[in-house]
Amino acid sequence: MIPKMPRWQSYVATTTGPIFTPQQCQMVVDAGHQQQPEKALIGGGDGGKHDTKKRVTTISWIPFAKMPEMYKTIENQLSIVNLNHFGFDGVTLTEPAQFTEYPKGGFYDWHMDLNAFGQEGTFPIRKISMTLLLSDPKDFTGGDLMFSEMGDKKPLPLKQGQAIFFASFLRHKVAPVKKGMRRSMVMWFGGPPLK
Repeated sequence: MIPKMPRWQSYVATTTGPIFTPQQCQMVVDAGHQQQPEKALIGGGDGGKHDTKKRVTTISWIPFAKMPEMYKTIENQLSIVNLNHFGFDGVTLTEPAQFTEYPKGGFYDWHMDLNAFGQEGTFPIRKISMTLLLSDPKDFTGGDLMFSEMGDKKPLPLKQGQAIFFASFLRHKVAPVKKGMRRSMVMWFGGPPLK
């Protein structure tokens, strides 16, 4: 017999509404544009490579010191979401935010966010991932965030400034953007290995 998960526990959780205003979203976009842009790689660390058959997007990293209030807001939200949905031990903010831009045709094929050694090659491991939509949904079409475990069912569309948190071991993808530009902020939260 397979035990059922408690009703409160799930591996995908969307905030009830936006946690950033449109103005705050623009501040994140501006901070992302002030950092060195790079073509996103497949695989982490020094072993990453460009593969336009799997991922087409531009990224930059927002330093912790650049937007401390933004990071504080995200940390508070993480605590609430982890307590109410995931229940993972020792989860903390471990990596800087990744600002992502998906132009028309941009996408990221099926993948998991598991990175056994974080961005710097050391523990903690990623446990929870977050995507926060910075764009106004009317400014782009396509670019849906999808999870393989949900089949063809897509999560609820995000509003500008709204976030979705999910277990980093879930297979997910960003479908190709058909029109406009999809901008988002991606973050990972880590801790000791899952037991």
